[in-house]
Amino acid sequence: MCLIEIVELHHEIDEHRIFVKRWIPLDAESETPVVLFHDSLGSVALWRDFPLLLAQTLNRPVIAYDRAGYGQSSAVMQAQPSTFIEDEAKAFFPRLKQALGLTQYLALGHSVGGGMALLLAAYDDACVGVISIDAQAFVEARTLQGIRDAQAMFSQPGQMQRLEKWHDAKASWVLTSWVENWLSPAFTDWSLVPTIRGVTCPALVMHGDNDEYGSCDFPHTIADNVSGDVVIRILENCGHTPHKECQDEVMSQIQTFCQQQLGLRVLCDEEAHEKEGTVL
Repeated sequence: MCLIEIVELHHEIDEHRIFVKRWIPLDAESETPVVLFHDSLGSVALWRDFPLLLAQTLNRPVIAYDRAGYGQSSAVMQAQPSTFIEDEAKAFFPRLKQALGLTQYLALGHSVGGGMALLLAAYDDACVGVISIDAQAFVEARTLQGIRDAQAMFSQPGQMQRLEKWHDAKASWVLTSWVENWLSPAFTDWSLVPTIRGVTCPALVMHGDNDEYGSCDFPHTIADNVSGDVVIRILENCGHTPHKECQDEVMSQIQTFCQQQLGLRVLCDEEAHEKEGTVL
């Protein structure tokens, strides 16, 4: 029976104190980890049990981190720039990668984190595969309306406490960064398309067909523009968080992708089930 070691620590990157959490199978088949990139309101904690299940299923390490200003990482005083997606992939994560001692990794991101993962796959040869979950590919009317609806919801009494649970005093900055960037005129022409043509590693693109923040034009645009082998999966009756709403299907798709596209050894479902709850 596999044991999963869980390690939590902070890394000093420039002026930021970045929270990192690792799930490490003690009999891992490979040291090449899966690195998780969270969404615009997300954090390490909001991945919930997904990283543990991923480490058990793929039998290799999983790493998640809170971006600067989020979760258990240090606060950011200045406004988040409209270039924040590219900045994370091109400037910030390479320094964290060095601090973590990574030579190869598989990038997996949700929502805006999916965009970051795809950009990393284009920029960094050390990224051996990429998985995007409900990533935005450009600015769509549905995305903007979903953000406006969420903004209105968070303005209601008591709703900000939901964000404060995960981000403490940083919650207002987190929400403002999300809303102001996406609704800004400077963000109108943002698109992944010019850069992701540089993605030559295998890619798995998943998207819920009922995603309130983007239509299925997003995954098709991504799949049509990456240059490497690509697998696209539209998840039926699923919204913006497939890794929570239809976790078994998402895990199965990732498992199959790794087996067929990356040649990674993964555990069968029965073995993975036996490992559940076995944590150091």
